Amino acid sequence: MSEKRGRVFSGARPTGRQHLGNYLGAIRNYVALQDDYDCIYCIVDLHALTTLQDTDRLREWTYEMALDWLAAGIDPARGTILFIQSHVPQVTELHTIFSMVTPLGWLTRLPTFKEKVRQQPDNVNYGLVGYPVLMAADIALYKADTVPVGVDQAPHLEFTREIVRRFNHIFGEVLVEPQARHTEFPKVLGIDGEQKMSKSLDNHIEIAATPEEITQRVMMMTTDPQRRYRHDPGRPEVCNVFSLHQFFSPAEVAQIERDCRTADIGCVDCKRLFARNLADHFAPLRERRAALAQEPDHVWDILADGARRASVIASEVIAQVKAAVGLP
Repeated sequence: MSEKRGRVFSGARPTGRQHLGNYLGAIRNYVALQDDYDCIYCIVDLHALTTLQDTDRLREWTYEMALDWLAAGIDPARGTILFIQSHVPQVTELHTIFSMVTPLGWLTRLPTFKEKVRQQPDNVNYGLVGYPVLMAADIALYKADTVPVGVDQAPHLEFTREIVRRFNHIFGEVLVEPQARHTEFPKVLGIDGEQKMSKSLDNHIEIAATPEEITQRVMMMTTDPQRRYRHDPGRPEVCNVFSLHQFFSPAEVAQIERDCRTADIGCVDCKRLFARNLADHFAPLRERRAALAQEPDHVWDILADGARRASVIASEVIAQVKAAVGLP
């Protein structure tokens, strides 16, 4: 990889087909960063084991996620590395070494850990506690200097920075302390208009959905709760559909806002317009995805080649870490 640009790392748990929240919050940013950085993107399957649910579907979900990422524009031909976390086992070595320098109190105080305990009180496993340490190993193993994160992920990246600082303080300046690159798009609400878009809540819209599927999901979306009748003036500023129009209907959004406030357009027509624009926006992605799906072996080959390329970097860094620690 080129040394002329910074190096980006980001990873996501394999959740299968991606939705609008994934796309607006991460994927489109991943694609854009390829213009200015050497990018390493990882499907973090080991992280997914902390819940011990549906592990038999990890292969399927990994494949579907890779299809969406590649169809969206993540491009190994531009030098980007795309791989599966467990296929570069050096990450577990670094995770173990990091665990020796990470105070337990740091982990148990993290808000995300407390939230996970509430979500799965009967399965508070070591992996759940050590999740942030493994995440730190993911990033530090490739000496990434830039990590794209949303506001809700900032505490975890700061945790990574603390581990790297502590390691470097004890063993010398071996690893790179990563900097955050915050994503611009705010939290994407689901079709219920209340909670963050999520597959587990079934309030999502898949980016590879057919136009018919998109229309069906969009027509379920919550709009202005105070606009009960067609002739009632609307409040675009509180409408989830309008918030997405601002991204997917840039040429029409000003007119939509005026028509909503004056009741010249109803919520049904507003949704139909959004569904059409959304389907049009992702038409090229659907076409590229369908072509990729015709050659599943090619997708797995891309991931395998990404693991080989990532291993070159990982082997060099883990050797430096072991030498610094004093391991024979």
